[in-house]
Amino acid sequence: AADKINLIPQDFFAELCEQIIQHLSHKIPGVNTAELCQRIQTSGIEISVGDLAKITNVVSFLFSTAARNNLSTEELVTTLGTAVSALPKHAVQVIRHVWNEQGKSISVSEDAGNTATVGQFVDIKWKLGVAMSSDTCRSLKYPYVTVTLKVADPSGQITDKSFEMTIPQFKNFFRQFKEMAAVLETV
Repeated sequence: AADKINLIPQDFFAELCEQIIQHLSHKIPGVNTAELCQRIQTSGIEISVGDLAKITNVVSFLFSTAARNNLSTEELVTTLGTAVSALPKHAVQVIRHVWNEQGKSISVSEDAGNTATVGQFVDIKWKLGVAMSSDTCRSLKYPYVTVTLKVADPSGQITDKSFEMTIPQFKNFFRQFKEMAAVLETV
């Protein structure tokens, strides 16, 4: 990941680090690497979403480990210098600045290892469609609902999960959401 960090301009790397800190301090549900990658690519830098996701995971691990060990800014930079000699100088400067400014906002609870082993729901979008025909069937006229869930996985990566349902499946899905809402009203 260190060689890929070299490709990222300092301002984008700083934005990535700040988003990671915000995610770790529970201010945002995750880091939207796809959106950030698109902006980096628009600026003329060739980097894949997968590479940016790896960098995000490495920096997230770095910050969460530093928070768990209650490291000061100087201890973090010293540890980085001895452990990761391949890290670019501009990246170390950004990490130092972001950790110095916002590192203390990361709270590490005793049971942090037991929480968030599944994703966190961020957003939902849906649309109604009608399949008119296919290569095997001339006349379908079959309605369906496409649902797209935006989910932040435990590492903070935001991904979209899409699926289609028939109308009866959607009615069942809706009924279950109504049941959940009714239960939540009693809490």
